[in-house]
Amino acid sequence: MGIRVISPGLATSVQDLGRPGYYHLGIPISGGMDRYALRCANLLVGNAENAAVLEAVFLGPEIEFTRNATVSVTGANLPPKVDGDIREGWTSFDVKKGQVLSFEYLQAGARAYIAISGGIDVPVVLGSRSLYGLGALGGFNGRTLQAGDEIGIGEKSGNSLAARSIPAALRRMPGSPAELRVISGIYWHRITEEAKANFFEDTWGVASEADRIGYRFQKGRPLSFIDRKQPFGAGSDPSNIVDSCYPYGSIQVPGGTEPIVLHRDAVSGGGYCMIGTVISADMDYIGQLQPNMDVNFAEVDLDTALAVRHERNSGLQQVREIN
Repeated sequence: MGIRVISPGLATSVQDLGRPGYYHLGIPISGGMDRYALRCANLLVGNAENAAVLEAVFLGPEIEFTRNATVSVTGANLPPKVDGDIREGWTSFDVKKGQVLSFEYLQAGARAYIAISGGIDVPVVLGSRSLYGLGALGGFNGRTLQAGDEIGIGEKSGNSLAARSIPAALRRMPGSPAELRVISGIYWHRITEEAKANFFEDTWGVASEADRIGYRFQKGRPLSFIDRKQPFGAGSDPSNIVDSCYPYGSIQVPGGTEPIVLHRDAVSGGGYCMIGTVISADMDYIGQLQPNMDVNFAEVDLDTALAVRHERNSGLQQVREIN
């Protein structure tokens, strides 16, 4: 096989870069919450960037290897250990048959990506090995890992690639407070000018409701909506609209109180207006936010969003050239 799960951690799942192309059918892209860290983990061990990895949330798993492999751990600062000896994050290292990979307590971030040479070998479902938990789709038997699971890994190519490392300058993590850049949405006109200013001026805190479906934010001032007669088919709440499609990263504010940013496992549509969308380059940062962390939203235009995406892609290209 490849690995045996001794302890699964908190919510460890199999993820790759997701299954695009089915959102119109209500099936989200899923995949790694921090796609940059996932790609980096794979590059360090010689995998294709889209190879399946383990995504560990807050608490790492304990895994016995039943064959030799090269491993890397990127994303959150969740220090890996091999038979109790600490290994460096964002750096590849060898694990021999019979050895156990475990983790120290979380020190920063929220999600770590564990890449194993050859990739996690679970069935491909609709073009991806990623788990979509709500639909029990993909992953390992349609669920997060459990103690006793035995999971295959693919055949690795060539010799060991241990001791490859990504420089600190290329390890993307959110700042403190984190900044999430936003393009205003098609329903931006529904909130008042005062609410627009408050949304970007206030410092928001990550609520406890923060998962793969979406992140809720609190502590900022409530947003007020412009009065109108609700159209037929919309609900009575001022934030309600006639049902519309939701893009990834879209920001809803039910009741005007607590913004919610939709993420990789989000539903594809519904009846809340979207005041804006977090730019694609900053979506990875959301996956690394812990509850109670401070966040500022910053308004940007499309040109800026494209420039930031180019900058992120340039950083990824530097990683490719190193590895």
